[in-house]
Amino acid sequence: MEFELIERLRQRTPLYPCVRLGIGDDAAILDLAGQHGVVTVDVLMDGVDFLLSEIPPEKAGRKALAVNLSDLAAMAATPKACLVGMVLPRKGGEKIGEKVYDGILALAREYQVGVAGGDTNTWDGPLVLSVTAIGTPPPFGGIRRRGAQPGDRIVVTGDFGGSLLGKHLDFEPRVWEAAYLYRTYEIHAGIDVSDGLAADLVHITVESKCGAVIHADKIPISKAAQELAKGSRKGGRALDRALHDGEDFELILAVPPGEAKRMLRDQPLTVPLTDIGEFVEQRGLWLETGGKQTVLEPKGFVHQFA
Repeated sequence: MEFELIERLRQRTPLYPCVRLGIGDDAAILDLAGQHGVVTVDVLMDGVDFLLSEIPPEKAGRKALAVNLSDLAAMAATPKACLVGMVLPRKGGEKIGEKVYDGILALAREYQVGVAGGDTNTWDGPLVLSVTAIGTPPPFGGIRRRGAQPGDRIVVTGDFGGSLLGKHLDFEPRVWEAAYLYRTYEIHAGIDVSDGLAADLVHITVESKCGAVIHADKIPISKAAQELAKGSRKGGRALDRALHDGEDFELILAVPPGEAKRMLRDQPLTVPLTDIGEFVEQRGLWLETGGKQTVLEPKGFVHQFA
C-alpha cells in the first residue's frame, strides 16, 4: 500500500538541519541560508492521472502544475517557481512535449510562477510528468497537518465528489483563498483534498493525534457527484462519492469554534466555506447521520502494488 511504503521510507530518512519539515506533510520546508523555502513534487502519468487519448496534452500539463500549487495552498505558501520533468513517448513525443508546456505556462502566468528549468527524456512508455514547485511560507510557518485540537471545527472550501466529470483537470488550486484565510483567521491545521475527503481528513487526525466526526447532512455534495450517482447503477450514493472520490483539491481546515463562526458568517471567498464537523479527542473517524455515529472507513484513491 502506498501510505505504508511512505511511512517506511519516512522512518529510514535521516534528519538534516536544513530540513525544517520533511516527509509527512503536503510540502517540505527547507532552511536555505536563513530563508525558508516550501518545496513539493508530484508525478503524474498517462493512464493513471489523465488519459491522453481523451484530452489534449495542454490539460495534462496544466494539471501537473496545478496539483503542486494545491499542495502549496494547503500550507498557505506563496508559489514562486517550478521545475518540470517530462518523460515523453518516443512516437510523437516532441509535439506532445510542446503542448504539455503550453498548459504549464498558461497556469504559471496566472499564478506568477517562474518556470525555472527541468529535464526531458524519452521512452517507449506513456507520458510521465514530474513538477517540483517552490514557494515561500507565510509568517509563523503556515498551515501544517499537525495542530488540530479536540473541539476545532472541520471547515472546508467548495464541494465534493464527481471530479471525474471534469474538475480533476480544470480545478483552481486554492492558493489565494488559503493565503487570505491564513492572514485573516486563526487556523490550527489543514490539508488539500487529493485522495478523497475522508482519506485526507485522516492525515490530519494521524499527525495531530486526535479523531474527527463528520456530519453527513453538512457535507457539500457537488452536482457532479449527484449526477454520477443518479446516472449509473454502480455510481453509488452521492454522499459516498463526496466522502471518497479523489481530486477535488479543496481545503480541509481545523479552526477554533469562535473563528469558524466568524469565518462562516463572513463567507469571504468566491467559493463557499462549510462547517462539516468537529475534531475529537478519541482517535478515529466517524460519520454522524441522524444523531447516530458510525465508524467511517477512510476510503479514497491509493496507489496499489501487485
